[in-house]
Amino acid sequence: MGLMKVFSGSEILALALQEKIEAAGVETTIKNNIQSARLSGFPNSDSAVEVFIQETDFAKANPVIEEFRLNI
Repeated sequence: MGLMKVFSGSEILALALQEKIEAAGVETTIKNNIQSARLSGFPNSDSAVEVFIQETDFAKANPVIEEFRLNI
């Protein structure tokens, strides 16, 4: 199985969701497109920070993700 994107948005929201998912016992990976673009010299305001989880952990993380989306 591979990684699946569960969120794309601002860095603040992505980090908040990451904390909640990891508190539920699911490992996450963050891809910060904003920082990557800035460091490479190509700033892009359309980029976002993405949160990924393993596909096999989706059932465990989904309730946390849905609750988070309802509260933002």
